[in-house]
Amino acid sequence: MENTLYKFLTHLPRRWKIAVLFALDIALIPVALVLALGLRVGEWIAVDWIKSSLPLLIFLLVIAPLFGWFLSVHKTKLQSFGNSDSLKIGLFAACLGISGAAANWMFGLGAPRTVPVIFAFIFFVLASYFRLAAQWFLAWLGGRRFKTTPVAVYGAGAAGLQLVFALRQSREIRPVAIVDDNPSLQGVTISGLNVQKPENLARLVERGKIKRILLAMPSVSKQRQSEIIKKYGDLCEIQALPSFIELMAGEGLVESLRAVSLDDLMERDAVALNAPEISNAYSGKSVFVSGAGGSIGSELCRQVLGANPAKIVLFEMSEIALYSIDRELRDLASSVEITSVLGSVCDQRLVRKTLQDHRIDTVLHAAAYKHVPLVESNELEGIRNNVFGSKVLAEAAMAVGVKRFILVSSDKAVRPANIMGATKRLAELVIQDLQTKSNTTNFSTVRFGNVMGSSGSVIPLFREQIANGGPVTVTHKDMTRYFMTIPEAARLVLLAGSFAEGGDVFVLDMGKQIKIVDMAERLINLSGLSIKDQTNPNGDIEIIFTGIRPGEKLYEELLVGDNTLPTPHDKIMRAQEQFLSHDEVETFLSGLSSAIDTSDVKQARQLIAKWVEGYSGSAVEAGGQP
Repeated sequence: MENTLYKFLTHLPRRWKIAVLFALDIALIPVALVLALGLRVGEWIAVDWIKSSLPLLIFLLVIAPLFGWFLSVHKTKLQSFGNSDSLKIGLFAACLGISGAAANWMFGLGAPRTVPVIFAFIFFVLASYFRLAAQWFLAWLGGRRFKTTPVAVYGAGAAGLQLVFALRQSREIRPVAIVDDNPSLQGVTISGLNVQKPENLARLVERGKIKRILLAMPSVSKQRQSEIIKKYGDLCEIQALPSFIELMAGEGLVESLRAVSLDDLMERDAVALNAPEISNAYSGKSVFVSGAGGSIGSELCRQVLGANPAKIVLFEMSEIALYSIDRELRDLASSVEITSVLGSVCDQRLVRKTLQDHRIDTVLHAAAYKHVPLVESNELEGIRNNVFGSKVLAEAAMAVGVKRFILVSSDKAVRPANIMGATKRLAELVIQDLQTKSNTTNFSTVRFGNVMGSSGSVIPLFREQIANGGPVTVTHKDMTRYFMTIPEAARLVLLAGSFAEGGDVFVLDMGKQIKIVDMAERLINLSGLSIKDQTNPNGDIEIIFTGIRPGEKLYEELLVGDNTLPTPHDKIMRAQEQFLSHDEVETFLSGLSSAIDTSDVKQARQLIAKWVEGYSGSAVEAGGQP
């Protein structure tokens, strides 16, 4: 019976729950008015005064729905009724009281002048206690239906208070005690629970009052947490409220704390890149995304899906990555056709057949080897994939009449100190050259900085290192980078497709560069931990400097030259940069092809140094300078 009643009450449609609360509040109005009259005239049921006050009652019944709707008092979820909801009820009662008093005075509605004031107070008490009683009743039913675990919360600070409130809504865990080391807090009542000394935990466990201890002190040092766990760990199970970094990894009580946002790590506001041009450019179109399973490629797919295209073709060489994005998009897509193709952009036959069979309108080319140290030691394969793969895909797009082709590039392409950046710059030059020969395809390039949270970026590495207790490794204390979020990067690519006029290189105004060490320190602090250094030897996480790796620069640039033109979006610029002639492009492509065929790494590096402005061939020798 109890299970049936609990299930019935909690599974009522939301509009029915609102209607029940509304009806009960309306029913409380005459009750509160009768009690107010009784208190005012000194009779329990003052019949004569009740009759003379009927106009006031009718007035209150008429205006109550208006105030209730405006203040949304009936949309409260009973199981989470709290202080803010009580304030709403108080404001609702005050509005009724003030309106009733004004109407009673102006129109002579028959009630004593002080009755509306008394009514407002009584109505507030009745409405609040009714909701609290309903909340308790639901909790009681839920507690009898579910087996709950009684727990003690260790810590009466902000985290402890939020945890107690969150656990009030839990079906499985019930807070019965709060303990804290601070003597000034002991004896204080918080959310109906007395704050006790930690020494009382043994007695509570012995009496069976608690089965578990929840340590709600995420901001204290790991050393202090370890001391508490060691001291009371023999009594019963102890669980520590996760730090911010553990929450970001998806562990622990995520509901009770805010996970660190990647936007918190940037020293600028996120760029608003919402624009109707995106929907206009991709709606009803067939869109091909290479590298669809990568960090940028998968986000491109999600955002293109929101523009309601006719079809999205996912092209990816990693089977597991393609499987993951395919499954995700199929769960989200309703009317959009999703096609997955497993293969490499270097496969000329497969690429051309795919573009032709699916009548592709737009190509978003995000497939690339991008990890600097790996490409630095696998030069020829990096050139094959990043340069010749881009050439194969772009030429196939032009041959079958694709309308738009957008290359995803990098700030590392500007005066590159590494092979990865150089291959990106060569790909840009290839795309620009093809634009001079195309009458049907609009080619463009989008160049942006480091993408937070993407595979291979420093943020996932720092998170892992912090979660493991450190140290956090930074290559150089002065190293800086431009940063943007994955949604920003994907949105920029899509917007560029709508702005492109042919041969464009688009860059995003990313603000100032951020020191990597500053980002590491900020992430440690946002994780609720302290930095361990000479000034704080008892800190939690140490930062160590490992030295610049081959192919790294101290800072990156977004432009080869200094000339830019505006676009319809004030944060997106169109770079004005020199092209190579068609003969020059053919020359370096022929030389690189020969170097790949003969596995001649030295020749490949010499050719890159000749044709890519600023490439030095050695990040260490360059010292990070252009």
